[in-house]
Amino acid sequence: MVTASGELHVLAVSGAALGVIAAFVGGLVLVGALLWAFWLGNRVRRREPRPPRPEEQPKLPDSGPVHEIREMREPDEVPHAQDESERLRPENLHASGTKRSENQKRRRWSPGSSGSFGGGGPGKT
Repeated sequence: MVTASGELHVLAVSGAALGVIAAFVGGLVLVGALLWAFWLGNRVRRREPRPPRPEEQPKLPDSGPVHEIREMREPDEVPHAQDESERLRPENLHASGTKRSENQKRRRWSPGSSGSFGGGGPGKT
């Protein structure tokens, strides 16, 4: 800037002013990113199918509610190959790691045995 006396004044921006400008620009970038994310989320949601109506909700079967089955399970061992050179393939394995136990009698608590770790009992004597 040239004054009447012909001197040139240089305006210096202080460090605090630069910090304020950087925070303002950072805030604008953050608001822009949030607006873009909101716009993208609305666009994705519009492409999704609508929620089901009450009449489209799952219904209880005519036979009534399905009840859980309580049974004792035991580990299902991996079958051994017939020949040492034969490899076990996925179709040779069972779907579950457990199978129904032959003995369906529930194990009961016996007096004198501890209940649980840190249960406070004297334990097995």
